Amino acid sequence: MSVWGSSLYKVGIDIGGTFTDYVGWKRGDPGLLTFKTPSTPGDFADGFRTGLDHVIEALSINKEASVVVMHGTTITTNTIIERNGDSIALFVTRGFRDLLELQRLRLKSVNDLFGSRTLPLVDRSMVFEVDERLMSDGSVREAIDTSQVQELARRAIAAGAKGFAIAFMHSYRDPVHEIAARDAIAEILPDAHVSLSSDIWPRIGEYERATLAVLNAYVQGKVDKYFSDVAGYLATRLPNARMFITRSNGGAMAEGEARQKPVHTLLSGPASGVTAAQMQARYSSIDKVLTMDMGGTSTDVSLVIEGRSTISEDAEVGDFPLIMPSTGIEAIGAGGGSIAWIDHGVLRVGPRSAGASPGPACFGRGGTQPTLSDAYLVCGYINPENFLGGRMTLDREAAQAALKPLADHLNKDVAATAQAIVNVATSNMGAQIMPYLARHTVDPRQVTLLPFGGAGGIHGPLLAAEIGLHTVLIPMQPSVFCALGGVMSDLVQDQVRMVQGQVVDSALIAKTFNELEAEAREWLSQQVNAGADIEAEFDYSGEVRYAGQSYQLTIPVSSSAAKEGDLNALVSAFHAEHHRVYTHSDPDARVEITALWVRIRGVQAKPGMAPISTSASKEAAVISRRQVYFGEEIANDTPVYDRSSLAPGTRLAGPAIIEQKDTTILLHPAFDAEVLEAGQILMTRNA
Repeated sequence: MSVWGSSLYKVGIDIGGTFTDYVGWKRGDPGLLTFKTPSTPGDFADGFRTGLDHVIEALSINKEASVVVMHGTTITTNTIIERNGDSIALFVTRGFRDLLELQRLRLKSVNDLFGSRTLPLVDRSMVFEVDERLMSDGSVREAIDTSQVQELARRAIAAGAKGFAIAFMHSYRDPVHEIAARDAIAEILPDAHVSLSSDIWPRIGEYERATLAVLNAYVQGKVDKYFSDVAGYLATRLPNARMFITRSNGGAMAEGEARQKPVHTLLSGPASGVTAAQMQARYSSIDKVLTMDMGGTSTDVSLVIEGRSTISEDAEVGDFPLIMPSTGIEAIGAGGGSIAWIDHGVLRVGPRSAGASPGPACFGRGGTQPTLSDAYLVCGYINPENFLGGRMTLDREAAQAALKPLADHLNKDVAATAQAIVNVATSNMGAQIMPYLARHTVDPRQVTLLPFGGAGGIHGPLLAAEIGLHTVLIPMQPSVFCALGGVMSDLVQDQVRMVQGQVVDSALIAKTFNELEAEAREWLSQQVNAGADIEAEFDYSGEVRYAGQSYQLTIPVSSSAAKEGDLNALVSAFHAEHHRVYTHSDPDARVEITALWVRIRGVQAKPGMAPISTSASKEAAVISRRQVYFGEEIANDTPVYDRSSLAPGTRLAGPAIIEQKDTTILLHPAFDAEVLEAGQILMTRNA
């Protein structure tokens, strides 16, 4: 059996823009070790090392122990947003040099005729045309000249290129020319990073496919160095440990593959939070969950329907499209470190963030600009003496001083200004969430909000009250939920095959699904030791549309239908799904199947949700009382509860504050709460 299946310990490490979260679990134990530390933007590897040392010491992990480390990182995302990756060269089919410049001729806003377009990561001078051409059926119209490729590679290196992206026309049908180009470059530059579009995600759409290859090559140098640093340190501390990297589809992959395909880690942290939310939803038997991941920089939402996360192929990072399957995540607003400012007389919150350094003014690290966290402190939501379980003391006076210039400009006192900042952030989130739910045909009255992240416990209930949600579920470890999701992640891979333009019959469907399943099994065997005994689960789906449509729906297919190539089942399911999403369907119209997918999950052991054993009375759990602002209301004698002392079955009436060692939970006056068996807190609207 592989170390994956037999590991005694699992460690989740998720690096965010403001804090780094850690979860440690010893197999068979019901409890978890959880903690968080400020992130180290100057050297994220330093935060990894510090946290790993703490976990090893706290769990008394022997140096020879078998350990699996699940790591989520923002390195790739930050590199793209900050545009500080490697200088790379892009090789394209002759005639397509301007594909990055042309993009899709879409405006970000149809009403903004003066809006600027996203600048490509590769300057046009570093885009090289290669004499080669495959047709849409995969046939070769013009063979590739590898000597030309080598000459272009030499020119690119002389111009400063550190890596290469290759995106030839129709390589999704047959990658033969891209592979030949890669091999030709390797002959003269054996250490060069080369990213193939057909290797990253082989599907139709030359601009989007080329963009993925460019993104991969652009971040590869930084990612390779970072993983070398942390993997080297892990090997010295725990020689028998293996590291896996969480990825955008909610699963994980081996660290070695993450170095080769870092673009798959772009949404790794947020996707892991949704993975943990899936487990929480299944355990709590909740059909429709709206997740809310609110950290220091931003707030992201996603949906979990009947225990399954939504899958998206239209995510974006830095305005660049990601057509590979990702957990459906959408940014809706500010984070705890987002800066409040005046824009032509109007109060705004975000998108700029104070980050981990200097951080909010109340952190006492030199920050002077007012942030949402400073507003929380002034409103009474946070105990300045008990932040991070008392490991960090907040400066209330610094928060008030940071808010004072805004208060003067708005002609309000500091407390009213803090409330206004919170209200603006909440209203902005609500304005984004309602259309998001509408697009996914979800009634907000039937969805349960599951907030997590460092600020989720505070702002989630405020948002629920604002937009009329009826229930809110607070998990046991909301502040480190993404790291927990890493510990709960399976090894997950998606295999796709384009069948658009072919005669799709039952035989082709069965043959394609069988081949994709074999490819997926081979991928899984490469992630763990060859021949490892690891349980594999499969999902099958097809991309289907009506003839003439530009976009398709992803339709799940049962295992039996996939193996039998049941065309009728796939088409019938498409009509039903089209009617559900768009309220109409046409069973007599011609249907096109454009692609077939197989997703494999290498299943791992996961921590369960054990019942908590606390039996203290509600009165004994009250640790203090304080003044708290709720909009225009002031609750002068708000009880503050210690979460670890709240027994299952305990009922609380809002308003109240619930504190735990790594976060604070706000019980809004519009909600009452009950502590569930495993310690989750279920809030229900009381009016």
